[in-house]
Amino acid sequence: MSTLPPSIPTIVVRPSDAAAAYGKVGRGGLETDAGGGGFGAVLQRAIQGAVDAGHAADEKSMQAITGGGNLTDVVTAVSRAELALQSATAIRDRVVQAYQDIMKMPI
Repeated sequence: MSTLPPSIPTIVVRPSDAAAAYGKVGRGGLETDAGGGGFGAVLQRAIQGAVDAGHAADEKSMQAITGGGNLTDVVTAVSRAELALQSATAIRDRVVQAYQDIMKMPI
């Protein structure tokens, strides 16, 4: 029997929610979620999530070093931290590229 651990979230997207989001963007609504704040707030939460994943990986690693941790938890936490760092790096690269493209535009 193969089940996912309860700590791995699953994402369910209903077509009606997707259509509502597309409609909101089409009407000029820039709020990305219920938390509000726009792109800057979303970016801040994403960065904080990456930092939190790194701290969790450090904590699990220290527990394993002292003999109190589970190896599976350590590997999972480190993998999540690595994925978060890769995502943050990819976003940073895209933002820098967009900035460079804008600066190359003629006035």
